[in-house]
Amino acid sequence: MLTLMIQQTFIITTFVMGMMIIIEYVNVQTRGLWTDNIQKSPFTQILLGSLMGIIPGCLGSYTMVSLYIHRVVMFPAIVATMIATSGDEAFLMFSLIPGTALKLNIILLAIAVSVGIIVHYTVKNKFIGLKGHVDLPLHHRNEECNPYDPKQAFQNLKNISFTRALLIAGVIGLLLAIISGAIDGNHHLNTLMGNAVDAHQDHAHEGHDHSVEADWIRISLISIFVVILFIFVTVKDHFLQDHLWNHIIRKHFLKIFLWTFGVLLAIYFLNQFVNIESWISANLWVVLGLALLIGIIPESGPHYIFVLLFAQGILPLSILLASSIAQDGHGTLPLLAETPKSFIAVKAVNLLVAFIAGAVGILIGF
Repeated sequence: MLTLMIQQTFIITTFVMGMMIIIEYVNVQTRGLWTDNIQKSPFTQILLGSLMGIIPGCLGSYTMVSLYIHRVVMFPAIVATMIATSGDEAFLMFSLIPGTALKLNIILLAIAVSVGIIVHYTVKNKFIGLKGHVDLPLHHRNEECNPYDPKQAFQNLKNISFTRALLIAGVIGLLLAIISGAIDGNHHLNTLMGNAVDAHQDHAHEGHDHSVEADWIRISLISIFVVILFIFVTVKDHFLQDHLWNHIIRKHFLKIFLWTFGVLLAIYFLNQFVNIESWISANLWVVLGLALLIGIIPESGPHYIFVLLFAQGILPLSILLASSIAQDGHGTLPLLAETPKSFIAVKAVNLLVAFIAGAVGILIGF
């Protein structure tokens, strides 16, 4: 069981890290698209904030917080961003439940835009917690931060650095392991849950071909790592070392691995004593309250349990939706550091919206 748990944790972590690397690559590659026109239209700001929020990870949130602190966007836009964002949990959702994750993001986008508009018309102070005016320092594109240079690929391999060699070797090793079947793509997390959800799984997956799921996961993993291999071969040393190795892999890999493993381990042992599915079904309002309280924490990790429980079919969508609205990952950390008053105001709106969404979902049975 421990071996299976470690394998599933590794699969989830590498999938999440792969998506983080690709998002970072795309984000830096498309810089310079901002214009001063967003300052002129509150509705453009709200839409922009909502779209930035649904980008997996915290990059979109960090960007909007920076724009808010420098008064480029107003309070309704930052509220919309934090409602839409699910932080690093979005990577986990797209890894485990991609179909549901897509639907959930569409719902979050609609809620974020709607609430942003309501806040715009009901809140007079459009820069809560901010004092004075600070110009936004623009970061101009330079050659070192331009990650893609196809002509550089040969030189990268000819004068390969230790970091690049390590990453390329690691990706090739993972690809071979996945293709050969040494790493099993069929990560049925219910195996880690004991027998508590057997009846539910038998009913929910009746007639479901698990081999199709396994093939989809394997194909997804192979596709992601082929793209990552391309990135590792073609990007410049600055981008590889500073953006990918230092910022993403060294900073996030161990944390995501340990949090995922810890949650799986806790759920497994807890389920030996308590039927989690039955308890949650009988205490939905308590679980909603817990989701809101945990959502206050400006940290990615504690919220993983809601994603993993939903992936098992144990948690209803209403609770996952409430959790996604309430929590912002690390997105609000810069806001908390710069202006606690703004952080409290944003969290207050988020928790209210999360409670309403979760309560309505429970009452109508979804």
